[in-house]
Amino acid sequence: QVQLVESGGGLVQPGGSLRLSCAASGSIFSINAMGWYRQAPGKQRELVASITSAGSTNYADSVKGRFTISRGNAKNSVYLQMNSLKPEDTAVYYCNADLVFLGGGYWGKGTLVTVSS
Repeated sequence: QVQLVESGGGLVQPGGSLRLSCAASGSIFSINAMGWYRQAPGKQRELVASITSAGSTNYADSVKGRFTISRGNAKNSVYLQMNSLKPEDTAVYYCNADLVFLGGGYWGKGTLVTVSS
């Protein structure tokens, strides 16, 4: 089995920061890419940020300059540092992995981020 587990969500005031973590475990040979998606109430799930095994990153326009995605060195993990949070960042954040041989479509259960005063 392949499992992705997110952590780090919570309640934060506008302008605050959170760091999300995701760890992948199981029968994984290697990871092509990992990313963070989010889904706000009444909205479609959208890509927030992604990072390839080579370190190339991609960000949604709405989070550029505020969020930073990074990969762990010794573990199959990915992080999302979120700064200057806005109420519109409120959503359930999901970790995604595109795995070598196994393909994409692997998701965590999500972690809730609420930005509110």
